[in-house]
Amino acid sequence: MTNNDSISMKPLQYILLAGLLLVVSFSLQAQKKDQTTKARAAYAAGEYTVAIDLFKDAYNKVNDREVKNEIIFLIAECYRITNQPNKAELRYKQAIQREYPNPIIYLRYADAMRMDEEYEDALEQYRRYKELVPDDPRGQEGITSCELAAEWMARPTNYAVENMKYFNSRQSDYSPYFAEDDYKIVYFTSSREEATGNDLHGATGENFTDIFQSRMDRKGKWSVPVALDENVNTEFEEGTPVLTDDYSTMYFTRCQVNKNANYGCQIYTSSRTGDEWAEAEALTLADDSIVVAHPAITPDELTLYFVSDMPGGVGGKDIWIVSRDSKGGEWGRPENLGTLNTVDDDMFPFLHNDGSLYFSSNGRIGMGGLDIYRANEKEDGSWKIENMRYPINSAADDFGIVFERDMERGYFSSTRKGRGNDEIYMFALPPMKFNVIGEVRDDKSDVLLVNSTVKSIGSDGITVETTTGEDGSFRFMLKPNTDYVFVASRDGYLNGKERETTKGLDNSTDFRTTIYLSNIRETIELSNSNVFYDFAKWDLRPEAMVSLDKLIETVTDNPTITIELMSHTDVRGTPEDNIELSQKRAQSVVDYLIERGIDPSRLTAKGYGEDMPKVVTKRIDDSYEFLNEGTELTEPYINSLPTVEQQEIAHQLNRRTEFRVLRTDYRPAD
Repeated sequence: MTNNDSISMKPLQYILLAGLLLVVSFSLQAQKKDQTTKARAAYAAGEYTVAIDLFKDAYNKVNDREVKNEIIFLIAECYRITNQPNKAELRYKQAIQREYPNPIIYLRYADAMRMDEEYEDALEQYRRYKELVPDDPRGQEGITSCELAAEWMARPTNYAVENMKYFNSRQSDYSPYFAEDDYKIVYFTSSREEATGNDLHGATGENFTDIFQSRMDRKGKWSVPVALDENVNTEFEEGTPVLTDDYSTMYFTRCQVNKNANYGCQIYTSSRTGDEWAEAEALTLADDSIVVAHPAITPDELTLYFVSDMPGGVGGKDIWIVSRDSKGGEWGRPENLGTLNTVDDDMFPFLHNDGSLYFSSNGRIGMGGLDIYRANEKEDGSWKIENMRYPINSAADDFGIVFERDMERGYFSSTRKGRGNDEIYMFALPPMKFNVIGEVRDDKSDVLLVNSTVKSIGSDGITVETTTGEDGSFRFMLKPNTDYVFVASRDGYLNGKERETTKGLDNSTDFRTTIYLSNIRETIELSNSNVFYDFAKWDLRPEAMVSLDKLIETVTDNPTITIELMSHTDVRGTPEDNIELSQKRAQSVVDYLIERGIDPSRLTAKGYGEDMPKVVTKRIDDSYEFLNEGTELTEPYINSLPTVEQQEIAHQLNRRTEFRVLRTDYRPAD
């Protein structure tokens, strides 16, 4: 059976969440009705696989165009609910071509395409739906979901995901949970051929599900899954197991079916002695006809999370909680989790050891179908909710996650492409790896500086030192959640440094950096673009502070140097005025440094006016196509430039502040 022909259960149908199906009685009651009525009755009863065939038969027997269009739409809905998005997509498209009048068709069509990873095409349909129904937020949410899904797939998280072929069959396998603290026994839900009972599920055409277990042997090999005994599994539907912290008590869901009766779904509990489970008992949390499913129990066993469609909810299936005062005590009144729930379905809660609540929803921005989310409750009672993103989530349904207690490792369920229907996947988050790969270069010539010393200084107090090789490069491994300073030094050069941080990063990263060192035998320029003066003024403007603070850092990092601050003007103005102006500008820089704690004995101010035109460096050459390295920006040369704009750039390059090292043996006075 190919994937295109197989039936995959929509998770909202797991544990019969759409309501209990009438397995036998439907066909007997509907025999006297026409084919369309039979099909609608099967659809209303949740027997979607039956309804598909009946609708197809009815389509060929009716002539009314509106009825035919409605039948096409309902067939598409059956395919959607039974998680066959590719078939649903074809039927929605057919209904649109026949001008089906309800605009919901565009939303459904877009949802189906999104589950097939056809994000660009889905975007078009979401936009159309938004135009037709602007007040429904689902249009914009669909647009945002498609845009983010493409981005998440291009930039996946570090989780590694692998199909658990040992657990999976050609039927549905989902909702795993650990049954021992060494994680070598796993329980999960399955509709495989070995499941108890002879009836088929009316929504899926598969067996009713049972709870199965698989064990890992000493060699790390998993055993063939076997069903738990009759105290847990019955001819009815069982699944979504969860165990207490001591693994002595299990909570799970059971949905009973009987002719002409709907008993809903209830949560059952069973206690274990050794490997034997006692006869399961039902918890009374709601009326028998209401769906109560998907349990999750807190470590103290005083609060139970579950899924229900009981009155008072927010959407379709909501997550609720109920508490008790002591183990064995009576459960109180269920409470809805409020803003955590959406207008659609929110299901499969899992309580992580760190206090986070994991769950699945198809009512939030996501990749398609059900996505897995992590939620943490804030002090004000609201929730911080994060999508687990790709590859944990996919365009298909992703749900039923379980973690090892303190590890970013475990299992989850998904309908993504695999050998069968719903399948179990293993996931693990490898340790994040951070590296910095850098070079040390001359700040003017851009030449690589070999044999430079580079130190990595971490905020954790650890310092590591290396030497650049023949290619002038260095490399350090970095730790998560740490700030780093990389300091480079070399004889004849001022020390230089760069910074990086791994704080707040959730993906492995390789940083690239270059540390530029200044030759102490040459003049060293401050940033032209940041040291500004008003015309004919020498007062420092606020924009200059960034460059001057960088200079303070350089002087501080090289405590044995004394420097001369050298200020230059362009050729406009008289030589005498330019000498005076440049001297005042140089002095204003010195005064700024002194005010910020630099010893005055390390500083000298000197104004050079227009006497020392700038010589074009390699960096300037790379920045301006009309300037060539080595060219002196004299007045005749500037006047020869063809445009006023180019001339003004050259004048600006001449208006600069530089410094040069006078001594390298400075020692502060005692």
